[in-house]
Amino acid sequence: MRAVVTRVSEASVSIGGKIRGSIEKGFLVLIGVAVGDTEAEAKKLADKVCGVRVFEDENGKMNLNLESVGGKLLVISQFTLYADCKSRRPGFTRAARPDTAVPLYELFLRECRDRGFEVECGEFGADMQVSSVNDGPVTLIFDTEEL
Repeated sequence: MRAVVTRVSEASVSIGGKIRGSIEKGFLVLIGVAVGDTEAEAKKLADKVCGVRVFEDENGKMNLNLESVGGKLLVISQFTLYADCKSRRPGFTRAARPDTAVPLYELFLRECRDRGFEVECGEFGADMQVSSVNDGPVTLIFDTEEL
């Protein structure tokens, strides 16, 4: 699994012109599921995202995690994180099919909620409009193949 995590001061997702989810301080998380991913990857990724310390402490150092600052998560499914961009027209054969990806995406959401976080989300497979105000900017890429 892959996640692109951006520290935000606010973020929202709309579907069909209606806001589906919005947060203030926290993380905008774009999630991609690969062929072969399992529940272990979803749990590991949730642990890493929820625990990463990229919020500033009283000394201006990135030393605080999401819990320490009362942050929230806006999680968006994004199969294009597994695009093969060698040609001008990306291929998506490395992205898991919905029958595999949906349960792992939903498990990631549950794992974050089980850790006590408020989690907003888009709709898997929907045409979504995502807005965010990057804070920093701070953007991290997590790949369970490298964790």
